[in-house]
Amino acid sequence: MAPQLAWFGLGNMGRGMCKNLVEKGNLSNPLIIYNRTTKRAEELSEKIGNSTVSTSIRDAVSKADIILYCVGDDAAVLTMVEEMLKTDVKGKVLVDCSTVHPDTTSKEAKMIEEKGASFVACPVFGAPAMADSGQLVCVLAGKADAVEKVKPYCKGVMGRENIDFSGQEPRKATLLKVIGNTFVVNMVEALSEGHVVAEKTGLGVDELHKLIEMMFPGPYTAYSNRLRSGDYYKREEPLFAVDLARKDARHAMDLAKSAGCQMKNVELADSYLKVVKETQGAKGDIAGIYGAKRLESGLKFENQ
Repeated sequence: MAPQLAWFGLGNMGRGMCKNLVEKGNLSNPLIIYNRTTKRAEELSEKIGNSTVSTSIRDAVSKADIILYCVGDDAAVLTMVEEMLKTDVKGKVLVDCSTVHPDTTSKEAKMIEEKGASFVACPVFGAPAMADSGQLVCVLAGKADAVEKVKPYCKGVMGRENIDFSGQEPRKATLLKVIGNTFVVNMVEALSEGHVVAEKTGLGVDELHKLIEMMFPGPYTAYSNRLRSGDYYKREEPLFAVDLARKDARHAMDLAKSAGCQMKNVELADSYLKVVKETQGAKGDIAGIYGAKRLESGLKFENQ
């Protein structure tokens, strides 16, 4: 019998991942969706079809065999896990797609396995647009039999590729995720610096962008477009919220410190993210590093 799936959390990534589970996951039963704000779950369910909305965590857990969740930070993850474990979870598989500190992942695994359930860490790489189009990279870690139950919903459904750590400690997946996310923040800082210097020297950001398109297609070009178009400050809802970016930076710096080294580029980027938070508040985006760099250089935060 095909397993019953449930999904918890409808941030920018979660909505797209749900859509692809429904469209490409070959689900025999409607996907159960839970979100703290029920209206958001109802709106998504109506849009994607083949899904049903649960108004409580316990209800959704009791009906599901595989529960996937993706929420904003470590505290939210642990609170959700505690609530899920108030229901009998024996024999179920709980799958965390959130970006959290590896120590949090280890704590989750212990809590869940003590209750007779299996745990798989499955953080993902990619922007919300990639989540929507099923082009994420899924990183899986945990006991091999549990990972095998989750794989059918990763490559070819939610993602384009898997990085498979089957049989290894779940924290291995979030360790890779946290380190990998430093490449994003460092990329944005480097692009921001280049755009500011191009503007102030008279080269022009459009001329710089032509080089970026030719030499660095993909994420560099996408973020360069976000900078020059003003998308980095115009959005009402951030693509990569400043609070989440700073959380990831803190995790990375903590991991480096624990290992006896430093991530000086991340420290620099985080200093700009601090300015983004002070300037734009909760609507600030990681791409707002450009605005912070502009302020440092005597320009306005906004480029238009």
